[in-house]
Amino acid sequence: MNFIKAIVAAGMVAASTSAFAADITGAGASFPFPIYSKWADAYKKETGNGLNYQSIGSGAGIKQIIAKTVTFGATDAPLKPEQLEKEGLAQWPMVMGAIVPVMNIEGIKPGEMVLDGTTLAKIYLGEIKAWNDPAIAKLNPKLKLPTDAIAVVRRSDGSGTTFNFTDYLSKVSADWKSKVGSGTAVEWPVGVGAKGNEGVAGNISQTKNSIGYVEYAYAKQNKLTYASMINSAGKTVQPTMASFQAAAANADWAKAPGYYLILTNQPGDASWPIAAATFILMHKDATDKAASTEALKFFKWAFEKGGKMAEELDYVPMPDSVVKQVEKTWASEIKS
Repeated sequence: MNFIKAIVAAGMVAASTSAFAADITGAGASFPFPIYSKWADAYKKETGNGLNYQSIGSGAGIKQIIAKTVTFGATDAPLKPEQLEKEGLAQWPMVMGAIVPVMNIEGIKPGEMVLDGTTLAKIYLGEIKAWNDPAIAKLNPKLKLPTDAIAVVRRSDGSGTTFNFTDYLSKVSADWKSKVGSGTAVEWPVGVGAKGNEGVAGNISQTKNSIGYVEYAYAKQNKLTYASMINSAGKTVQPTMASFQAAAANADWAKAPGYYLILTNQPGDASWPIAAATFILMHKDATDKAASTEALKFFKWAFEKGGKMAEELDYVPMPDSVVKQVEKTWASEIKS
């Protein structure tokens, strides 16, 4: 875990110092950064081949792969089939995970505070301003809530984590949908911006009475206090591998053109409500065929051998049926 903490702090993984590593480059989402880092380290030890991945946010990752400055882009906001066609890109889901609300409130432990989507939306709309607001108190009758103002933290960069978080808020709050909507970047009514999941986690750690949203691995690694959530079935659920898997179980990837599928607010008593997949983007006809081929070798290895490592960081590996589907996509769409 020390390795993961060090690279999360650095915001970049370079699993090789050889010149070869620079030939396989990726950039984008910070959501999957902890698992891509772990995979890259294990892959380097096993094969001697390196991977350089920069955690710069989904929006920047999409721009870089379109500009052909990296071998692959990574995004938590999947591109629609028409955009993939326009840019000559192939897209597939690599791993699934979850986004959690995190806070820094003295005396409150991880999982103790319960929130629902409506209340979360009102906090980010600036309508709920203090921790002892009646709406929060009603959900948490046994907690001693501070009277302090809520310090709202959100992403400042173009972010797939933001895309999924705001997609969820749009599904559970008509006010949020009409006033703000969803996207990788939105016009936030309130809050202080921070770059990357890393930045939000760091800001929450340092700011008393704050709230933010991060991929669960960042909450776990930074020992942040996370909230339990009331899901679409009206059940209170904790962020656990079981609740993430329950949300992911409903995903029907076979019916999703270009694998365009959003996993927020899934049905089921056990489902975590802000689940998300993260996606890889590669050019179908890459300029550097050798780098493209090597990248696919890495992703194939990750599918075959990276499942346990993903679960250790509370990500959900892609089901075997989806992996087989993805490998067919590689064979039919990507020229080597």
